[in-house]
Amino acid sequence: MQVPGRISLGVVAWAAIAASQAGCGNSGDAQKHAKPTATAVASNPSIPDPLATIGDGKITVADVRARVGDQLDQLDIEYRRARDKLIGGAVDTIVRSRLFESESKRTGKTEDQLVAAEITGSIEPSDAEINTWFNDNQARLGGRSLDQVRSQIAAFLRNRRRADAATKLEDRLRAEHRVTVAFEPYRVQFTNDGAPTLGRKDAPVTLVEFSDFQCPFCKQAAPTLKQVAQKFGDKVQIVYRQYPIESLHPFALKAAEASLCGNDQGKFWELHDAMFADQTRLAVSDLKQTARRLGLDGNAFDSCLDSGRHVAQVQKDIQEGQRVGITGTPMMFINGVVVDGGAVGFSMLEGLIRHELSRKAPTS
Repeated sequence: MQVPGRISLGVVAWAAIAASQAGCGNSGDAQKHAKPTATAVASNPSIPDPLATIGDGKITVADVRARVGDQLDQLDIEYRRARDKLIGGAVDTIVRSRLFESESKRTGKTEDQLVAAEITGSIEPSDAEINTWFNDNQARLGGRSLDQVRSQIAAFLRNRRRADAATKLEDRLRAEHRVTVAFEPYRVQFTNDGAPTLGRKDAPVTLVEFSDFQCPFCKQAAPTLKQVAQKFGDKVQIVYRQYPIESLHPFALKAAEASLCGNDQGKFWELHDAMFADQTRLAVSDLKQTARRLGLDGNAFDSCLDSGRHVAQVQKDIQEGQRVGITGTPMMFINGVVVDGGAVGFSMLEGLIRHELSRKAPTS
């Protein structure tokens, strides 16, 4: 669950810098390759069954589910996710507000003074820090020069320090006041059978990413997920799910298949990194060359890719993505809770993962 009080400053500043979408979006083409499934949902007592009759014939809920069941499930997920995001955000905001008010009364300091006291060193970023951020985020800046975005970068770094200090203060106060949160956000349940993974299966946090190998925003997210793996180790398992959008990326479908062919030989992540490193080399001939360069059995890889062995797995992932309301890539879920924003930065993922680790493990 996202905590507005903890991330909003950074999000606002980032929006001013990167005024563009953070994901590749077009669900229509993905739907073309998906096959409908009959997913059961809990019965609603307000809906009669049968819904209608024609003479002695009946039109039942099961009949309707057979025709529009997927859409009903999607609407249900969207509603529950929006409802719980609203409730959860309000709970966290109220907790934060009451903690800060109590601490202000105890110390006689304003909230700004309390937050400022948590900042180590100067709040103002140095030129070196601004230059480093600029160099590390070229893909997000749309070709703008350092002079064009210097003030915005400085504001972003300044606000991020304030947000980090506020989080540090809140964490300390939560521990001191023994805060417990009984409310659990809506968590999407995934069937990740056959999907490539990184990390322990029994990790307390599972991060599921739906991605497209030709999407530039997915390329942007790839190193961020590496940071997650390096930072959290056995505490986080990363699951990669396929969501190629052919109308935007004509090579994405075969690239998705190729990655699973690589997974057959224990080389998924090597192929994953290579394809994102150079998205201009995703034609079938390029993929076969890349597989050989990475040390895969070339004949076995070629046979797998040419036969379409993993088309069904890709379609399964697309269907799963549609079920949970995906309209673009990358899209991530942390223990089943959606991460808004597409290719979000590491600091946001880190905060959400730490927040999740601080809560009791999901019961389902």
